[in-house]
Amino acid sequence: MDHFHYRDGEMFAEDVAIAQIAAEVGTPVYVYSASTFRRHARVFREGLSALPRVHLAYAIKANPNVAVLRVLADEGYGADVVSVGEMRRALAAGMKPQDIVFSGVGKTRAELAAALEAGIGQFNLELEEEGVVLAALAHERGLTAPAVIRVNPDVDAGTHAKISTGRKENKFGVPIDQAPGMFDRLAGLPGLDLRGVACHIGSQLGDLAPLEAAYARIGELVAELRAAGHGISRVDLGGGLGVPYKPGDVMPEPAAYGAMVARVTQGWDVELMFEPGRVIAGNAGVLVTEVVWVKPGVANPYVIVDAAMNDLARPALYDAYHDFVAVRPNGEKMTANIAGPVCETGDTFAMNREIDKVVSGDLAIFRTAGAYGATMASTYNSRPLVPEVLVEGERYAVVADRIAAETILSAERVPDWLQK
Repeated sequence: MDHFHYRDGEMFAEDVAIAQIAAEVGTPVYVYSASTFRRHARVFREGLSALPRVHLAYAIKANPNVAVLRVLADEGYGADVVSVGEMRRALAAGMKPQDIVFSGVGKTRAELAAALEAGIGQFNLELEEEGVVLAALAHERGLTAPAVIRVNPDVDAGTHAKISTGRKENKFGVPIDQAPGMFDRLAGLPGLDLRGVACHIGSQLGDLAPLEAAYARIGELVAELRAAGHGISRVDLGGGLGVPYKPGDVMPEPAAYGAMVARVTQGWDVELMFEPGRVIAGNAGVLVTEVVWVKPGVANPYVIVDAAMNDLARPALYDAYHDFVAVRPNGEKMTANIAGPVCETGDTFAMNREIDKVVSGDLAIFRTAGAYGATMASTYNSRPLVPEVLVEGERYAVVADRIAAETILSAERVPDWLQK
């Protein structure tokens, strides 16, 4: 459920007309619903209510806008970060350092040091050398780094290859059969408090079976580590639950996910950590765009919109589907291709799709754009960086400005030897 709906034939975000935002802010523009973020955050938490000890760390990479993070901080969420920049955003939004988990396969020494000094609550180690370096950095500062080892359970998540992270050929984690030896070698290092293990097998999962298989392997590893004398108090189960993009999509509900986790983890006696991202943010945002032209095509017309692949990269990257609907539909339909103005054939959002009939000047939205939308935007073709708006009830605010091409140009320099 989201809070984008038609009222008297016009699309609203909560109680604000999309057309009003477009008129006052311009297009393209991302629009987020605070009420949807809150609802999804609460539904996910409620789905895990049968579990005794739970820590929720929102995956900031899904949508790092600081206003969005403030909404989730108010809901009691911590953060899963993969860079110092994301860590600083979490702290700026009011999330507590001890509620921050630092994931990622390429943490630099400088990032490890900065996170140590900030007092974050957990490092997810991706390789043995990272653990050795982290221990030394902590020890020389008189600190102890809380950490877990991320393991790769070699489970195919059944999702798009570019967002699958749990197969043995993926870059993430330590092969699960190598984890016990690595745990033995790292556990005694001064400066390191090795508390458990983590796994994350992929994103946009539409089936709980791969997660259950991965968690079963994690349970076997926990038992093996305890038998070897290690204290295991935390298991990070990652994120990955999918959201419906297409009409008719059915995805696992948080309650079903929570019931599966409760069954598989029974008797583990650990704090279970979760890193939801898309499932919180996906349906909480839309990308508003204006139709520039309806260009005749060989088979179907091209609806050329002012949003482009630099504003919403997912279709170009993953052939991802985003529902496209008119802000003021007239009840008629057309079959068309939807494309942006960027000079790439890949700047195409849909081909041969039945959509609301639109003409030049009409407004439309791409639905389910709250996750991996604005955060992946670029200024390709020297286009402005897309702005973001947060709506709550009858109020809205611009929470990220449109960064003009001129502003970006002003940060560039021509060296002296090229000056005329």
